[in-house]
Amino acid sequence: MTVTEHDSTSNSEGTFVDPAGAHARVQQGSVSAREAAFARRFGPGDSDGPWNDTLAVQFDHRSVRRFTGQSIDEDIVRTLVAAASSAPTSSNLQLWSVVAVTDRDRVGRLAALAGDQDAVRHAPLFLVWLADFARAERIVTARGLDLHNADYAESTLLGVIDATLAAQNAVVASESLGLGTVFIGGIRNDPEGVAEVLGLPPRVFPVVGLSVGWPDPDETAEVKPRLGFDVVCHRENYRIDEQDHGIAEYDVRAEGFYRSQGLVGSWTGRIVSRLTDPAAFGPRRGIRQALASRGFPFA
Repeated sequence: MTVTEHDSTSNSEGTFVDPAGAHARVQQGSVSAREAAFARRFGPGDSDGPWNDTLAVQFDHRSVRRFTGQSIDEDIVRTLVAAASSAPTSSNLQLWSVVAVTDRDRVGRLAALAGDQDAVRHAPLFLVWLADFARAERIVTARGLDLHNADYAESTLLGVIDATLAAQNAVVASESLGLGTVFIGGIRNDPEGVAEVLGLPPRVFPVVGLSVGWPDPDETAEVKPRLGFDVVCHRENYRIDEQDHGIAEYDVRAEGFYRSQGLVGSWTGRIVSRLTDPAAFGPRRGIRQALASRGFPFA
């Protein structure tokens, strides 16, 4: 059984055009677009349920680390930020900002701080998502008041969650236009260095970076398998002991995917190495101190 290939093109203005809709058209006698998308992400077995263009874009997400040299027009940048601004935000406080970086020297400096990653260095657009209390502090101090409540851990979470929700909205918007993206956690390797490069004032913390660009035609990134529904979704109360079968099944699929990408090891092996080796987080082990120095103490 086959699915019509997704034929995505760009018009003369670089705007994404998808003559097939959001993804593959469903052919009579062939696998549905929904079933194919579920199979790529979770393995076979889920064929019934709703499907639309938005779901197709979300299911087709993959991390793209290689880009063409084509720049991203300003109207697209503004659209991505508008999509980000449309994300939920706690109490409409909007405790986030983003710095859009295209200057090649500045992008290169950020790449070096983020682990010397080519996915940053060669991205035509690099977005740094920020937890931002500087704007709120300016509003409060203009009224002769102090920003007392910003010093609670809850407030730090509000800023980080706001920035993360905005960033994910921008990812979906980017991919709906045919752009590729990859999140860059390495931006937290040296928050003070990033603050210096971007001129961040106190009370602003770099949460995550996002490389954005037109995917290189030779990019080989594929849709990565994910844990199944019965592992991540609990009914009414949490049940740790019922996850083992689903985890074992996922480990087989994940190991096969890693092998297809020229990698070795299993998903559970990555969990073990990442969360038991004291050196695994590198400089990010000092993130609490970095937050405090940027004006985010944990009261």
